[in-house]
Amino acid sequence: MQLAQAYNVLANAGLKRPVSLVLSADKPMAEPERVVEGELAEQVTAMLETVISAEGTGRRAAVEGYRVAGKTGTAHKVGSEGYIDNRYRSVFAGFIPADDPRLVAVVVIDDLSGEKYGGGEVAAPVFGSVMAGAMRLLQVPP
Repeated sequence: MQLAQAYNVLANAGLKRPVSLVLSADKPMAEPERVVEGELAEQVTAMLETVISAEGTGRRAAVEGYRVAGKTGTAHKVGSEGYIDNRYRSVFAGFIPADDPRLVAVVVIDDLSGEKYGGGEVAAPVFGSVMAGAMRLLQVPP
């Protein structure tokens, strides 16, 4: 949730708003708090969009017709003796549409092994697939 909160700040032009798994009509939304200058949030968003470009590590998170901003991540698992051989955590965090964000999501796939374990190879396609479906369900036009 902390990573989702950080991306939510970028998606909201530097304003911190509450992050939740579901919306509740019973709970009023807290007032947003500026924690990052809007111009800086826009610059970082532009950088995150390049990650989704054809040459970027997050290209598999692309959703046709939408601008996506996000970042891949891959971490070696750690055990009591240090790094564990051939064990990884794959991450993709981002938001869509990048130019008028509606959703922020973080995909974490834990304890991977084998040849494919990178965030761009494993977590990014999950993000792209889920967000493509979400944009259709929310009827957000491309």
